[in-house]
Amino acid sequence: MVIAGKDKGRRGSVLRVYDDGRVLVENVNVAKKHQRGNPQAGQAGGIIEKEMPVDESNVMVFNPVTQKGDRVGFKLLEDGRKVRYFKSNNEVLDQ
Repeated sequence: MVIAGKDKGRRGSVLRVYDDGRVLVENVNVAKKHQRGNPQAGQAGGIIEKEMPVDESNVMVFNPVTQKGDRVGFKLLEDGRKVRYFKSNNEVLDQ
């Protein structure tokens, strides 16, 4: 869930995480890109819409119970697994 910027409040799944602290979110931060056609590769030219990365500080994990973005913490379970949990209601995110 995006918490800042022009797409604030929109939700989507994370498609890719970059090394420099940015994430690519599905259908968020869509920009128009003018692309030249390439007949050898079979690409048509024109204006395409492309998803651009946003900073990871502007994204939160969506909590379906509270219907809001939520902070996430880590804890160890009794069987030794390390799991993520929501800070607001201590519900385990990873099963």
